[in-house]
Amino acid sequence: MTGNAIHRFANTTVLTVQTADASQVVTSADIDERLRDTYQRVGLRTGLLERLAGIRERRWWSDGTTFVDGAAMAGAKAISESGVDPARIGVMINTSVSRKYLEPSTAVAVHHALGLPRSCQSFDVTNACLGFVNGMELAAAMIDSGMADYALIVNGEDSRIVQERTIDQLNRPGTVSRDVLAQFATLTLGSGAAAMVLGRADRHPEGHRLVGSVSRAGTEHHDLCVGDNDMMRTDLKGLLDAGLRLSEDLWADAAGDFDWAAGMDRYIVHQVSKVHTKAMCDRFSIDPALVPTTFPTRGNLGPASVPFTLAGQQDTLADGDRVLLMGIGSGLNASCLEIVW
Repeated sequence: MTGNAIHRFANTTVLTVQTADASQVVTSADIDERLRDTYQRVGLRTGLLERLAGIRERRWWSDGTTFVDGAAMAGAKAISESGVDPARIGVMINTSVSRKYLEPSTAVAVHHALGLPRSCQSFDVTNACLGFVNGMELAAAMIDSGMADYALIVNGEDSRIVQERTIDQLNRPGTVSRDVLAQFATLTLGSGAAAMVLGRADRHPEGHRLVGSVSRAGTEHHDLCVGDNDMMRTDLKGLLDAGLRLSEDLWADAAGDFDWAAGMDRYIVHQVSKVHTKAMCDRFSIDPALVPTTFPTRGNLGPASVPFTLAGQQDTLADGDRVLLMGIGSGLNASCLEIVW
């Protein structure tokens, strides 16, 4: 592959990555109990979420707290930790899948909540679970080109509404096992937020430098996972198989420009389930010990999952460690992005 699918970054570094945790713990056992009658009626056993996906619990925002609040909380922590004057942030990119309105952008609500200056651009970049990585790429391109000295990437996700509506739908008398399996992935989602501040590497030698990224599209698979605020329908096997094939193609394309196949110090893989994580490790001969997981207690946080997982690894990474972010988004799109810590 040639052209825009492969990119090297010249002067961008990660200054900090922070999270905001939703406070209400919702166990898979809780959801099983709410679906117990449906499971019995359609001939399925309870325990599917933990047994098949490896997800013990996920979180919801407490009443009165929104995903916008979560994104703003994470953003405020990231700005504070970075030491950057908010007045110097040139762009804020929101990458949330969750949204209340078609317009205006969710970004403007987060921008307002953070009190960012009028000189700071704000807009949404949405690409399913790949959005945060795409936001990093776009922000890095803006920093490298001189359009901005500092960028803030934010993400806030809320799984509560769609999960409660899904449970209600699955408890209707006409539900069959096929309906449960088609909406199974919805019940694996979680709520949470993350944010990252990026800056110029020549001004911040203490930062963690972005090296390069590779992307690949498989949009013939755009109908394998389709969702809105009411429900999400997923072909679980089809999505996994197509995602692995697309990732294999990307891995092969990357070999000419990056030595990722020789091994990295840490792999931050998009958190879907234990099946997905094992399949990725097996397919690319990755040591599972180098793949930290957050899905058992947070579920699939969508585009927040990669930065959320990365944030949890900060204290265990040493200077010079090579970290590979690996994401797949429904649609399908896949990207890998290398950071030298």
